[in-house]
Amino acid sequence: TTLAENIIKYRNEIGGFNSRNQLLKVPRLGGKAYEQCAGFLRVKESNNPLDASAVHPEAYNIVANIAKDLQVDIASLIGNEQLLKTVNAKKYVTEEIGELTIKDILNELNKPGLDPRSELEQFEFA
Repeated sequence: TTLAENIIKYRNEIGGFNSRNQLLKVPRLGGKAYEQCAGFLRVKESNNPLDASAVHPEAYNIVANIAKDLQVDIASLIGNEQLLKTVNAKKYVTEEIGELTIKDILNELNKPGLDPRSELEQFEFA
């Protein structure tokens, strides 16, 4: 079986995913594969609002620190442009996560799920 089939089979067995961490229980989906794919997979029904975003689980602590510093919960950050504009990205830089990544995280929190690709013109065959 393929990894995709294993994911679907496990999802069906448990009645749907309710957190990204559940993916670690999928047969043949190891830690490295999880690390590579987690930021691309969305779990809409999760108790953690970040699981439905492009924020990678490795950055969840940074988002938690931002929320703590702003004295709000994580859900209150999502889509809150005014609040997110007050965040100094440099304050949250670590050895592993640089300023540009922090800014990407803030952009994702502001507009979760936004496709950064521009709209294409409709093409018509002659």
